[in-house]
Amino acid sequence: MPRFAANLSMLYAEHDFLDRFAAAARDGFAGVEYLFPYDWPAQAIAEQLAAHGLAQVLFNAPPGDWAAGERGLACLPGREAEFQDGIVRALDYARQLNCERVHVMAGLAPAGVPHEQLHQTYVQRLRWAAAQAAAQGVRLLIEPINGRDMPGYFLQRQAQAHALVQEIGAPDVRVQLDLYHLQIMEGDVTMALRRDLPTGRVGHLQIAGVPDRGEPDQGELNGPYLFGVIDELAAACGWDGWVGCEYRPRDTRPGGTQRGLAWMRRWLQGKSGSGPLQ
Repeated sequence: MPRFAANLSMLYAEHDFLDRFAAAARDGFAGVEYLFPYDWPAQAIAEQLAAHGLAQVLFNAPPGDWAAGERGLACLPGREAEFQDGIVRALDYARQLNCERVHVMAGLAPAGVPHEQLHQTYVQRLRWAAAQAAAQGVRLLIEPINGRDMPGYFLQRQAQAHALVQEIGAPDVRVQLDLYHLQIMEGDVTMALRRDLPTGRVGHLQIAGVPDRGEPDQGELNGPYLFGVIDELAAACGWDGWVGCEYRPRDTRPGGTQRGLAWMRRWLQGKSGSGPLQ
């Protein structure tokens, strides 16, 4: 059955970041992900993971100046040194946190720069980063992000991501398939799962309700149905990744994350007759 990971950038917002690990473990999660770890020493995060028996599933490489609106450096000409420094820093955190997946954000396409130049820059950067990551057994992920939430993002569609993975040609560069972004940009989510999971190019899944990015039990996507599809495909093709819960709880009061996990408890209890969220 799907292995669910708590996204600590969005869940348990009433807690300080380092306290969210304990909250996730209390609710039965076996893995965690988040956007960026760099505001905290890697050792402090590693201690939380060890104390609560959690796996570090995923985090993002440095994206440039996030506060100023930057959303990655991989496609941006002239930012090679900063990009490389960021990859080195991400891989150091990955080593200390025993994390096998790092998402490398593409960046916003600069006005006036030809698409082909951005494309070639992106491919070259990912090839370099993949060589560094392979040395310590880390898989790099690229993620199409919808143009409504992130206008101008270089990578928006699944076909583009899969073509890039094939062009980059590194065995451990894979696609991070977020069903929320997919539904907004393309729809036909079930058929995309059936098409793409068996390719071996999907390294991670993420979920959220559409259109509000709340829990996946309301809105346009039928979460329980899609989890059944993922189960079916995993059994058929051996996919063994994680499903990141990257959503904003609709109940914003303290304890809202836990109350909102009723959808997950129902699903797992229906599958196994018990309630561990793993």
